[in-house]
Amino acid sequence: MQTVNNVEELIYSAVISPDDEVKKTSRISIRNIAKEKGIRLASIQDLYMAFGQGKVNGFTVPAINVRTLTYDLARQIFQLIKEKNIGPVIFEIARSEIKYTSQDPDEYTVSILAAAIAEDYVGPVFVQGDHYQFSAKNFAANREDEINKIKELIKKSVEAGFYNIDIDASTLVDLTKKDLNEQQKNNYEMTALLTEYIRTIQPKEVTISIGGEIGHIGGINSSVADFEAFMDNYLKLIESKGIIGISKVSVQTGTSHGGIPMKDGRIAKVSLDFSVLKSISESARTKYKIGGSVQHGASTLPNDLFHNFPSNNTLEIHLATGFQNIVYDNMPQELKLEIYKWLDINCKDERKPDQTDDQFYYKTRKKALGPFKKQIWEMEKNAKTTTLSALKKQFEFLFAQLNLLNTSKWIKT
Repeated sequence: MQTVNNVEELIYSAVISPDDEVKKTSRISIRNIAKEKGIRLASIQDLYMAFGQGKVNGFTVPAINVRTLTYDLARQIFQLIKEKNIGPVIFEIARSEIKYTSQDPDEYTVSILAAAIAEDYVGPVFVQGDHYQFSAKNFAANREDEINKIKELIKKSVEAGFYNIDIDASTLVDLTKKDLNEQQKNNYEMTALLTEYIRTIQPKEVTISIGGEIGHIGGINSSVADFEAFMDNYLKLIESKGIIGISKVSVQTGTSHGGIPMKDGRIAKVSLDFSVLKSISESARTKYKIGGSVQHGASTLPNDLFHNFPSNNTLEIHLATGFQNIVYDNMPQELKLEIYKWLDINCKDERKPDQTDDQFYYKTRKKALGPFKKQIWEMEKNAKTTTLSALKKQFEFLFAQLNLLNTSKWIKT
């Protein structure tokens, strides 16, 4: 209990303190405690390559974007990891989320480590940079500037302990080209360039797990032909230099990030093509010996779909907005109304003429998580307890559906 109390004080100071020096020393203390206790930041590379070699199969790894209540939410996950003998779970944050949640890579990593300390977890912790994504507009205007911005973020992330990085140059795919190689050209060139950069800055003892992406989420569904055009050209660029390549690839199957809210506030049903995941994973594993396909934008899917991911050989699944929704559904009404008033003022330019209030708030409320970080952290105790209980219940369900129970042996080798 004393350890929990100590880490509670440290993580609050590391995240909320207005004094930068206090933040810095608190974060250093948390990292030191984690190291002493045998908690280590790790790459999932070896496990994913084992999938590619046919040595492991049968489960799907969840990558969870923690946008708010990071320390408290991660504690629920570590509790389940211990209770259910669960192996690989990835904690991740996207390039866009870092900004609007006000969580830089160092703060994010320290929050996860603090949660592991509080729950007496020992072992590897997987932290991932998700959607380190190119802006097609910025890339067209100034290619080098956009590249350098992503390199800068990658460097900060690796220094913070993000030993898993997802490069997303799918936004640069040009579907106006008839030839698949030409469509994917900017994508595979930029992915290769950043792969080489990551390999030059990764710690000597670590092979960072790198992901690529061939289909922009919310766009046209991916195909094996798209994937192989990307991979064949990508490998030509890196293999001649002796560089270790990507371990997985994200694909588009019919989902969108956060789901599509209808006018009455419900989320529209999607037509998800599981055959995309299965066929691309088969190609990835048999032809290229890498882990397989990755599903984005899944947390708002109906619960009865999740058992399909392991059976269709999905390597990894990204989950975000559904957990944010649980927080909003359970927070005190006064706090929610305060946030919505803030959105009315600060996000009014994002409101479309035909949007209902439900649609507008649903699409924009993620933008309030940074400005209201302290208020959400300090929400009324009963509401916070209810929120965390609901989150843990959903995590427990998802982990079972993804066949994660009793998989800890795969990350202890």
